[in-house]
Amino acid sequence: MYGSTDNKMPARKAPTVAEVRAGGQPPGLKERRNEEHWAGRLYMRTASPYFSWLFLRIGFSPNQLTYLMIVCGMLGGVVIALSSSGTAGILTAVAGALLIQAYLLLDCSDGEVARYSERTSITGVYLDRIGHYMSEVALLVGLGVRAQGGLESGIWVELGLIAALGAVLIKAETDNVVVARAKSGLPAEPVTGDRALRPRSTGLALARQTASMLRFHRIIGAVELSLLILAAALIDVLVLHADGDDGWTVTRVLAVAVAAVAVVQTVLHFVSIVASRRLR
Repeated sequence: MYGSTDNKMPARKAPTVAEVRAGGQPPGLKERRNEEHWAGRLYMRTASPYFSWLFLRIGFSPNQLTYLMIVCGMLGGVVIALSSSGTAGILTAVAGALLIQAYLLLDCSDGEVARYSERTSITGVYLDRIGHYMSEVALLVGLGVRAQGGLESGIWVELGLIAALGAVLIKAETDNVVVARAKSGLPAEPVTGDRALRPRSTGLALARQTASMLRFHRIIGAVELSLLILAAALIDVLVLHADGDDGWTVTRVLAVAVAAVAVVQTVLHFVSIVASRRLR
């Protein structure tokens, strides 16, 4: 009979938040050694399933969410660079920190939506990695421009560029371990697991462990840096009453610190990889 609905496929039942959490956050997700951010474990993985449920209801694809993640991360860097003085400086720091939180949320949700809907892809992994490169570079360059007080060339902008280059090189050093192993016909991860991460030299292993405990490398991470920029803005305006045009401010001290950490971390990370068993 024309117009009959008997042969239509039944509509797929809308998922619950609990179902999205179960499908999007498999056991062990929060415990991933070098993949899961501390903020994800602390609070964002608790909140993200609610947003992932909403994104699924709206119809966002995993890759669309990753593109949004990239936009939020890069906008965070742009907003940070807009102003560093007075009330406007605090407002841009707050806006930048909020955009980076949105970046972190979308970084959680794109994977959750992909896993729940069984739409994981190599393209998604690639976009996710590139998104982290672009967002951290934008934020570090934005800090340099903020410390300079504008887009004109100067030492502070150069420090931001040095920090951004270091952040990119650190990620490239890590990613190229997988490339080198793949080109050599080896699996992406060594069969010895975490033991392969430890340098063969006892001295280097101790130095690596000490550096890891101090957590200095986190200063160039997007989430941590956005919060440090906000704290620096508050101290500069409310405590030091600095406008950023002349002399030292906490924001400029932070720019020096991130550049120094990026340079040192680039060298130490390279030595740690070459001296470990990851390339064997």
